[in-house]
Amino acid sequence: MNGRWPKVLSPGDDYADIDAYLLGKGVRKIFLVHGKSAKNLRVGRYFFGLPERMGISLRSFTDFCPNPSFESVVNGVKDFREHGCDMVAALGGGSAIDVAKCVKLYADMPDDACALPQKIRPNDIPLLAVPTTAGTGSETTRYAVIYFDGEKQSISHETCIPEAVCIDPSVLMTLPLYHRASSMLDALCHAMESWWSVNSTEESRRYSRDAMRLILACRKEYMQEDSRVFGHMMQAAHLAGKAIDITQTTAGHAMCYKLTGRYGIAHGHAAALCDAALWPYMMEHLEDCCDVRGKNWLAGIFGEMAETMGCGDVREAAAVLPKFLKELGMEKPSGTEEDLDFLAASVNPVRLKNHPVRMSREAFRYLYDEIVWIHRPMEE
Repeated sequence: MNGRWPKVLSPGDDYADIDAYLLGKGVRKIFLVHGKSAKNLRVGRYFFGLPERMGISLRSFTDFCPNPSFESVVNGVKDFREHGCDMVAALGGGSAIDVAKCVKLYADMPDDACALPQKIRPNDIPLLAVPTTAGTGSETTRYAVIYFDGEKQSISHETCIPEAVCIDPSVLMTLPLYHRASSMLDALCHAMESWWSVNSTEESRRYSRDAMRLILACRKEYMQEDSRVFGHMMQAAHLAGKAIDITQTTAGHAMCYKLTGRYGIAHGHAAALCDAALWPYMMEHLEDCCDVRGKNWLAGIFGEMAETMGCGDVREAAAVLPKFLKELGMEKPSGTEEDLDFLAASVNPVRLKNHPVRMSREAFRYLYDEIVWIHRPMEE
């Protein structure tokens, strides 16, 4: 398992590790997928200085948005080919990294038909990721999320795991507070969901435990923009990414995607709202456990999580995430009764195969009623 993780490059004072990596690959032209603010970052200036300093050409690609579309990937592949690039790099959050992963996956595939249903043909195009948030862990997973006709598509292939990743804490200096909070919550939810997943292993639970400890230990200083803990938070996100690469996410993530599109909240905010409602629900429905290791196993997992969180019991631990949301001022979105039916119907049951407790549409409607503030007319 460990052999597939990316090589971690140190930013150092001058990104000498990236220099050595590029020279070792004999790179001539990089296809750089990045956000609009990349030039404001120290590592962004490093990339944009490569043509003059090292003679390595750069093709910049920014034609994507949060929850990126398949059309962005198609445009990226076309751009990659037309400009003769021989390497893909991502500088950004989860969306930039996911687009870069898909460009790498599809760059060498036939383009006379939609790539989504085609069997992925592995290629040797190098992929380097430089995450600019401490949350998604996308730089270390085999998964990418894109949208086709408005519907979420999960792309999965081991060859889209970046070959190398540069963990650069300095990128967090300019991250807005809301996105700082939501990305931290995303990493915490990854650790939690991986821990209780039916696919959890001793290795994945170790990654989850270590990630959760780091997040809990430095979350207050992190939100106070204390740069001394930035590296710890990025390491936590990286570890949580390794955990979900092994186990995949569970019902919390299956539930959260429609919240982002419908209410305009960030992914980590939505995932935390869902997991905050899910954990107490699972505790009350252990009889519906579908993990083959049994309900006592699942109860024991909840106990391990509570112990790591420094809580006296599981109920106290399940209250931690709602408490964090309140402290961070991350409120529930407002909706209507009709929203509950829409949201409950939107959860794809195929994506629930990793969840340890059986869930019904009625259960999802109940949970969304906890997650969303529903405006109900006053009874006369």
